Amino acid sequence: MDRGLSDAVERFRRTVGAALKEAAVGTSVSSEQLERDAIVEAFNLTCAIVDSDGRHSDDELWAIVAAFASHQLLPGAATPNDLRTSTLIVGKSSWLTSASATFLTLKQIDERRNTLLAKTYYDEAMVLAHTVASLDKFPSEDELKAIVDFQRLLLGNLPVSRSETAVDGSGSNGSAKAAVEAEEAPEPLPIEPLDDLLEELDGLIGLDAVKEEVRLLSALLRVQKMRADRDLPVIDSNKHLVFSGNPGTGKTTVARLLARIYRSLEVVERGHLTEIDRSGLVAGFVGQTANKVGEVFEKADGGVLLIDEAYSLIRGGEKDFGREAIDAVVKQVEDRRDSMVVILAGYPKEMAELVSANPGFSSRFPKTITFPDYDDDELLAILKLISEKGHYTLTDDAEEAAKVWFGTFDRGHGFGNGRLARNLFEAAVARHATRLVEIEGPTDEDLTILEAIDVASVPSGQDDSEQDNSEQDDSEQDRSDQNGDPETP
Repeated sequence: MDRGLSDAVERFRRTVGAALKEAAVGTSVSSEQLERDAIVEAFNLTCAIVDSDGRHSDDELWAIVAAFASHQLLPGAATPNDLRTSTLIVGKSSWLTSASATFLTLKQIDERRNTLLAKTYYDEAMVLAHTVASLDKFPSEDELKAIVDFQRLLLGNLPVSRSETAVDGSGSNGSAKAAVEAEEAPEPLPIEPLDDLLEELDGLIGLDAVKEEVRLLSALLRVQKMRADRDLPVIDSNKHLVFSGNPGTGKTTVARLLARIYRSLEVVERGHLTEIDRSGLVAGFVGQTANKVGEVFEKADGGVLLIDEAYSLIRGGEKDFGREAIDAVVKQVEDRRDSMVVILAGYPKEMAELVSANPGFSSRFPKTITFPDYDDDELLAILKLISEKGHYTLTDDAEEAAKVWFGTFDRGHGFGNGRLARNLFEAAVARHATRLVEIEGPTDEDLTILEAIDVASVPSGQDDSEQDNSEQDDSEQDRSDQNGDPETP
């Protein structure tokens, strides 16, 4: 029998038990009792994850018997049927809805002593939870979602403040540079801690549904890696994705993070992101397109290839070579299925038409992640981020004027999202400069404060995406707007 769960439980007992002993220094609680508490904690977490999808498979229950029978935690239960008829598993999923007393105790000790005992608990709990999910050949989405929710619960209760600097570009800009260099010479990117990457993802403005999808995907890949490392069978799941959304909704930013996550989980060997559009795939003469596509895939091999405006490949006439490019892409995706990941990106309606119209795409890109338009509050947050990076500050009245300004635009096809916030910033800075030339000897405050008049005087209600729908340009906005790194105004 696979000892994956037994080994993870023993590791939890040893590591969390040591954390409890450190927390109990100066008390009369015995080491034996603290290790027993750690085992009970591991048992509760294991049963809760197993119960989270209501499935209770034989593989899961046999593993529980093997891991916990020797600890006298299964009275009268020695087989999966015994566990099913007992009250040990059913209803246990509710344990995941709140932080346990053990975790909260470690948190309180950390706050008093400036230690990291709760973080130790978190790390071991995540190893154990993903190990439980790996017991079945393919974990259910409910089980993965339970792990993601529990992970978020523990992270939200860690005493050390979780940094949100991922939004300010300190991480993403460096990664962007690394990815560009990787396109020229794709040396493997460093393997980063998965939790750090997910924290960076959470730091992005909005995109709640996207973040949830990425977390579920990350949990699934982590579980599959655990099974593969133990030589257990793994269902061959398709890792290629479709990103559907208007310009400026963070598609390129998330693709870059995904590439680093895939690298962290050793799904790809290099982890670089290669971006391309129709012009980089389609040649002008018969027979050249397949070679051109092959060159792009060779450069992207070992990482992630993002194809912007992928739907444009089916928009040419009879003599267009876009459909030849599609055939070449489908072949390359199949030939390199184990060495790279491909993401197709573009407008929602057009991407749906592309995937449904081509059997090669529909079978190889079964998963679509939808990037919604930002609401007015999220656009304001992006505007403030861009302003801060440009060393400007909006007054309260200017912020209210900005929300009113954003509200004059209709959401829909081609809505500019992050680019709209950038356009407002640049226009407001221009009006601010015009206003300041009338002031003799302006103060530093005068030079850096954007007033309501600077914002309200910008013409509104006309998204310039109607004038320029190039997604290649918009991908640059995805990065800069979420990173808050504006061009020099």
